[in-house]
Amino acid sequence: MTSDLVQYQRDGAVATLTLNRAGRLNAMTADMLEAVLSALEAAAADDAVRVVIVTGAGRAFCVGGDLAEGLEGINGPPPLTSQAGRLRRFMRTSELLHGMSKITIAGINGACAGAGLAWACACDLRYAAANAVFSTAFLGAAVSGDFGGTWTLPRIIGAAKARELYLLSERFDAAEALRIGLVSGVLPAAELLPHVSKVGDRIAGFAPLALQRVKANLNDAERLSFPEQLDIEAERHAYCCATSDAAEAAEAFVQKRAAVFRGH
Repeated sequence: MTSDLVQYQRDGAVATLTLNRAGRLNAMTADMLEAVLSALEAAAADDAVRVVIVTGAGRAFCVGGDLAEGLEGINGPPPLTSQAGRLRRFMRTSELLHGMSKITIAGINGACAGAGLAWACACDLRYAAANAVFSTAFLGAAVSGDFGGTWTLPRIIGAAKARELYLLSERFDAAEALRIGLVSGVLPAAELLPHVSKVGDRIAGFAPLALQRVKANLNDAERLSFPEQLDIEAERHAYCCATSDAAEAAEAFVQKRAAVFRGH
């Protein structure tokens, strides 16, 4: 699945979505958002996909909405209720990155700002190139923020630091992103995607049913009480213990060989 605006390729169990407006630093337009939404929906529905990597072409990950095209380019024409509904549909991209059963990884290859930062924060893991720069950016454009960053960022780096980043809207580099826990690693630019692909392959090698339920547990922990979380953990763990993959893992451990998981 490839378009002029988004490239989507699957290699085994790992799908890579590349934002492809390099000349505009992969800034969002309505057409690009439609393409990203279609690609993510396809990945979410594809049983062969276990990991989705999101990255950008050229020297940017994504700098948010393309202000040169005007805000109505994404939001559409008035009235306000129609604009909010259209924007919310595009914001389903963040919902999919966070909520789909696949593990999502952002390979932040350069500038990452505004809604682009919100996309990265919606992913399960983030890795950055050493030359990457970040900013929440919204207040500089006189807007309040979208694509879920005000929900995801505090959960990643803590509420106080997230408020600072949103309210001061300052730029920060990859080293600072690593220091505050926004990213899991910083790599030389040429090594970023090979490293992210290696991480994706490692994760894709785990038993898929268990992998899906680990992500579901982590997401549910954001809303459930501790006793409720224990209930759902027990249910999912018992389910996984009864799978053929769990039996295969035990047998492979005893035989000192790599397990072969089949998703049942």
